Amino acid sequence: MPRGWVVVSLVTTSVALSACALLPGSTVAASSKTITVRVDARDFAFTLSRRSVPAGSTVRFVVLNRGNTDHDFVVRGRRTRILRPAERQTITVSFPRKGSFRFLCSVPGHARLGMKGTFGIATRAAPPAPSPPPVDTSKVAMLSRIGAFERPVLVTAPPGDTHRLFVVEQTGGVRIVRDEVTLPRPFLDLRGEVKLSSEPGLLSIAFAPDYATSGRVYAFYNSTAGNGDIRISEFRRHPTDPDLVDPYSERVLLTIPKPWENHNGGMLQFGPDGYLYASVGDGDSGILNPPGFFAQRRDDLLGNILRIDPSSGDPYAVPADNPFVGLDGVRPEIWAYGLRNPWRFWIDGETGSMFVADAGNARREEIDFMPRGESGVNFGWPCFEGSLQFDPSATCERPVPPLLDYPRADDACAVIGGVVARDPRLPVLAGRYLYGDFCSGKITALTVERGRVTVSDGLGLVVPELTSFGVDDARRVYVMSLRGDVYRLDPRS
Repeated sequence: MPRGWVVVSLVTTSVALSACALLPGSTVAASSKTITVRVDARDFAFTLSRRSVPAGSTVRFVVLNRGNTDHDFVVRGRRTRILRPAERQTITVSFPRKGSFRFLCSVPGHARLGMKGTFGIATRAAPPAPSPPPVDTSKVAMLSRIGAFERPVLVTAPPGDTHRLFVVEQTGGVRIVRDEVTLPRPFLDLRGEVKLSSEPGLLSIAFAPDYATSGRVYAFYNSTAGNGDIRISEFRRHPTDPDLVDPYSERVLLTIPKPWENHNGGMLQFGPDGYLYASVGDGDSGILNPPGFFAQRRDDLLGNILRIDPSSGDPYAVPADNPFVGLDGVRPEIWAYGLRNPWRFWIDGETGSMFVADAGNARREEIDFMPRGESGVNFGWPCFEGSLQFDPSATCERPVPPLLDYPRADDACAVIGGVVARDPRLPVLAGRYLYGDFCSGKITALTVERGRVTVSDGLGLVVPELTSFGVDDARRVYVMSLRGDVYRLDPRS
């Protein structure tokens, strides 16, 4: 499993100057009043102390970069310099007439992520809109330990099964917890087939949407061949024992040769469309090849999110609406690319949006985002590591910045995604994306609106050596530790 992950939005370090257009308005008498407006630049939104002033005002915009990456502020043709984190600058702008003025951050990609808005000039300043009362998320949920396992890396359950929980162990087994009791016999036992090391192993399973009738379950693991070559295989439920996989039923769908043993990715999930998605790392952190050597190549399957139809074809079919179907020299299984080590992703069943937690190299950790309907996205590794340029000699076609990134500093070292919370027992977290960090163990809840983060709250929960998240059929959320403990998020009493 991956080490040293970090998440953040992808941006370039070059800045394109972008002036804001004045929207027409009626002329009013000037008041020559000077008003100070505080502007906080965050990742990736502006917060203004007020959004409207009387016509004829002169405004002192005091801009402070409270984010973790570089930002500027542009309004009515005036702009600050590029501000590094914690830097401040004041610009003065006159607004002689009534109207609306666009403001934005001109760093490429930041405005698209939400760093833009409108500043209004009226005969009277409108009162600020009341803010909703803050929610103390640290008092929302608690951790309930459900058991101890061998290097647990995923928790899941078949559709419609409200009594059993399936815990994936990196060592090669899948254990069943039935009504809070762990069964002694593994559901799936690949311990003799799996290459186990720091990152390789049995990394995930996914139950087919029709598992109740088909009995099909899929596994992502590193085999003992080569440098731990990746296998994505189909297995069948035992014909007479529902708590056991038929050990002779393996059908290998994909084999992906590994240049080195690390950067495997390792997530499987069926989307709302019924297709199987898989995350695959770039296969080498720089041991035998330069970092990111495979991530921009689309003639192999490394450094990508894949999408296949395992229920048809031999050994599988590629959906006709995959973005690169029919392109010469491009693998049609690719759904998105330009990733380093996407250990965990999550597709929200209600919105269809995909969150991808991609482990960083040394400076940034990032979370990437694709709303429903988007595909073929290039997340920019190795041109960028999060929002920072990484390899200036690399070429990346139309890279997309991350939803969020943060520095690998203090107690943070590797981003761990992450699920969208839909547990009806935890309504305050409904629709929020939960993620953490392997080293800090802290769990954070994000609210994402129109492709940008609007709220980021810590839950006050810490899981040492946090490895992964999971969801059961009742939509309850689980988190687990490499030390062996698996916890469920329960409401605080």
